[in-house]
Amino acid sequence: MAVPLTRPAKTPPPRAASPSDGPAAPKSPGARRGQRRAVTLFMVPFFALFTAVTVLPMFYAAWMSLFREESSGLGFGGTERVFAGFGNFTEALTNEAFLRSFGHIAFYCVLYIPAMVGGALVLALLVDSAMARARRFFQIAYFLPHAVPGLIASLIWLYLYTPGLSPITDVLDALGANWNFFGQDEAIYSVVNISAWQWTGYNMIIFYAGLQAVPREVLEAATVDGSGALRTALQVKVPMIRPTVVLTLLFTCVGAIQLFDAPKLVQLRANTMGEDWSPTMFIYTAAFKGHDYGLAAASSLLLALVAGLLSFVVTKLGNRWKAS
Repeated sequence: MAVPLTRPAKTPPPRAASPSDGPAAPKSPGARRGQRRAVTLFMVPFFALFTAVTVLPMFYAAWMSLFREESSGLGFGGTERVFAGFGNFTEALTNEAFLRSFGHIAFYCVLYIPAMVGGALVLALLVDSAMARARRFFQIAYFLPHAVPGLIASLIWLYLYTPGLSPITDVLDALGANWNFFGQDEAIYSVVNISAWQWTGYNMIIFYAGLQAVPREVLEAATVDGSGALRTALQVKVPMIRPTVVLTLLFTCVGAIQLFDAPKLVQLRANTMGEDWSPTMFIYTAAFKGHDYGLAAASSLLLALVAGLLSFVVTKLGNRWKAS
């Protein structure tokens, strides 16, 4: 039986390429101008607020630092503002209390930064470990102290440090431990504890987010090679989040040099600390108790300069550490 012949299907002729098939046509100048206007519109509120709360106050502080208030007639003739030039800066740089306050902050950083950053990193590694359970609960629990405003946290710890009111001091007395939270040598540890309690959970969240970005295949390869949990954490996880650690160190150093709330409240009971224990406390005392606004303005500008130099040094050292 003969097989009927079938006609092969015709292939459609090639279709001419339409403009829509090719690369997107360049936008018209009107569309580009509209995009620029939209971007500018969204950026205006930020720059307006930044100028109002940062740039203008800095210029005003620079203007105030060039003048000082002088009284006449043994204080009965009123005060007048006179041009002092760089006299306020010279006075601040030669003021022993102002220079000593930077020494206090340096010692504070030696105690605070290893305790807070190290504690936050350990907690993040524990929460990120394979054996961790209820991670969401612990993340919230560790972050809660940071949700408490700094002033309120300082007041809470001030209560916990006060003998006769605090259950902590009662327990220490029952154990025979003689520890004065407001003593001359112990007060700085009280300040460090307040700051570490407030900021450890916050930085733990940052480190944990960095650990979540570590490729899982890298961790699996380390496990296949026989690396234990501790070795994987120290030699694989931590090196891979070096940029996060450097950024945290930078923010911590800049924040530490602006310390005010905790030492100011602890100083109410620890009289040996003095009202000019930190640079910000010195500026506050000079402005609102000594009414020397020129000295306070000059000191605040010097503090900003030190913070900028410290940021530069930390960034340089951090980049070297990342490169290594």
